[in-house]
Amino acid sequence: MKRLVFGIAFLSIVTASAPTLLGFCGFYVSKADTKLFNKASQVVLVRDGDRTVMTMANDFKGEMKEFAVVIPVPTFLKREQIHVGEKSLVDHLDAYSAPRLVEYFDANPCNVRTLREYALAAPAARASAPQDAMNAAKSLGVTIEAQYTVGEYDILILSAQQSSGLETWLRQNGYKIPTGASEVISSYLKQNMRFFVAKVNLTEQAKLGFSYLRPLQVAYESPKFMLPIRLGTVNANGTQELFVYALTRKGRVETTNYRTTKLPSDMDLPVYLKTQNEFSNFYKAMFTRQVENEDGRTVFLEYAWDMKWCDPCAADPLSNDELRRLGVFWTDGGDNQAPNVFLSRLHVRYDSAHFPEDLVFQETADRANFQGRYVLRHAWTGGDTCTAAAEYRRAVRDRHDREAERLASLTGWTVADIRKKMGPEAAPQPDPAAWWEKLWKK
Repeated sequence: MKRLVFGIAFLSIVTASAPTLLGFCGFYVSKADTKLFNKASQVVLVRDGDRTVMTMANDFKGEMKEFAVVIPVPTFLKREQIHVGEKSLVDHLDAYSAPRLVEYFDANPCNVRTLREYALAAPAARASAPQDAMNAAKSLGVTIEAQYTVGEYDILILSAQQSSGLETWLRQNGYKIPTGASEVISSYLKQNMRFFVAKVNLTEQAKLGFSYLRPLQVAYESPKFMLPIRLGTVNANGTQELFVYALTRKGRVETTNYRTTKLPSDMDLPVYLKTQNEFSNFYKAMFTRQVENEDGRTVFLEYAWDMKWCDPCAADPLSNDELRRLGVFWTDGGDNQAPNVFLSRLHVRYDSAHFPEDLVFQETADRANFQGRYVLRHAWTGGDTCTAAAEYRRAVRDRHDREAERLASLTGWTVADIRKKMGPEAAPQPDPAAWWEKLWKK
């Protein structure tokens, strides 16, 4: 039986990486990309007016002959509207928009000098005869509206009169339908949606020389700006992670049927998160904490920025050519012309109980920049003894206290454990002697 991946329930772990770069706001250190999460789906949505280009990446693990995907789509798709894309483009977009860790180094407080800021742009089973298949489908109220081979995928566009007929057809053709799918399928049929069914053509894949599944891309026109996720929850084992990268002309994208909120950002945290390589542990714990605080019903904004630049850059901005290959059809100029593209990165942890509806989006005119950004401030450790140095050391102790308490609040970790990992810098300090205590000591 083919393993059926419903909706956008792809399993994906990205291994993108980028070098350490110097940005306008400190030194870029690390990033929290999708490789931190298991069972993570990635979808790129290019949207302008009623036109949408959707790229769906997955990292299905197993025999390729077992892979199949069924996706509800709002309109009929011609052969020319379907394309096989490049995973590297999605990886690049993920690396560019990932929440990032940056660091600063305090200056000698005894030196009065102008701080100069630098901005560096970082850089399958045998099929029956086609007519026989169509007749069998028709007897169940299922219409095979089209069938294509695109790259290494065999694709069918299906419509149906009722969910039971579609389920029966899928089972008869070797697709394993999970319990509970009927109600969800029925709801899509009531919306006059069709079903995009794709499976791997092993012969074509061997000819092309690919050992992994490349992303599928579809381009269509519809007033519906949405992402179907409900079928993906039917056979899911627990919650799933979904990353949506929305590329638009005007501005930020948000969900209309669920609350969209920004992740906590722009705060100082203990420097051991870098030195002990614990940024990934922090980010996963922090995200889980925010999901719990919102009762698991919120979509989180991790990044919103004009694609012309970044600050600090976790990866180079995408070129016009890369954006075009992702579906940005309004960018016709060469790479010397800055793209008019605004990127919104949304992250949602979902299941059927907390996300009973598909995600519905809208493009706003808000072009305010936002990024998940976390700051490490390294204290000055010199031996100068000026008045400013004494005041600075007291301020640093207070800063370390705030960093420990903030990290505990964000993650649920205990302050005692955090202080232990911070080391001597976070140890409680004795109260300084009063000014008169040393007056007459010999």
